[in-house]
Amino acid sequence: MNLGGRSALVTGATGGIGAAIAHALTARGASLLLSGRRTDVLEPLARELGGRALECDLADSAAVERLGDEAASVDVLVANAAVPASGHLTTFSQEEIDRALAVNLRAPMALTRRLVDPMIKRGSGHIVFVSSLSGKAASPGGSVYSATKFGLRGFALSLRQDLRPHGIGVSVVLPGFIREAGMFHDSGAKLPSYVGTSSPEDVAAGVVRAIERNRAEIEVAPLGLRAGAAAGGLLPELAANVQRRLGGDRIAERMAEGQRAKR
Repeated sequence: MNLGGRSALVTGATGGIGAAIAHALTARGASLLLSGRRTDVLEPLARELGGRALECDLADSAAVERLGDEAASVDVLVANAAVPASGHLTTFSQEEIDRALAVNLRAPMALTRRLVDPMIKRGSGHIVFVSSLSGKAASPGGSVYSATKFGLRGFALSLRQDLRPHGIGVSVVLPGFIREAGMFHDSGAKLPSYVGTSSPEDVAAGVVRAIERNRAEIEVAPLGLRAGAAAGGLLPELAANVQRRLGGDRIAERMAEGQRAKR
């Protein structure tokens, strides 16, 4: 799909990754609807990019319905918003589990359900789900988060097959560790020197590439992480043993501590 003259809804636009995606889509000629909870960040970004700000808490199902109604005519959905969900399952309250499921999985599905009918009628459109390498390979301290991201990836890949006959593309973008913005960065956790990171702009470039080339999956991570995720999907027990030996448990604990207040 050529993004010039197209309209796009970007969720989670108040975060650094969402803002990078918004800038990248604008640079390709798209007009934007930007959603998020923090209007103090959302509205200046919308003014800067000539877009429209739509305040929305994706944990609120009624708010998601309203957002879907307001964005019903868009050509592109970029479901980027997510909440952190690192930590051992026993450290979560039921409310925190429900919020992770609502924001990370239910809201993208509900928005897609609302927006896809007009796309089918027009015979064109594209939907991008920002998942994670944690949606391909499990890691310690990530059971809740991986559940939402595995689910989002499965939804995307199946939906892609369903919508192909209607001329609608569906893509899933899977970032690894992102520096300068996002959940990992905000947690304050440190990685070993041999573990590479990517930038918010790398994720944004992946989103644009997914739309313009109608790619099913795009991983945004250095080669080592991508290889590790592939191995984790094929040989989960071996990958888990390697993660433990490389200190994956300690990294997971630091991330959980840094993210707990934002669940």
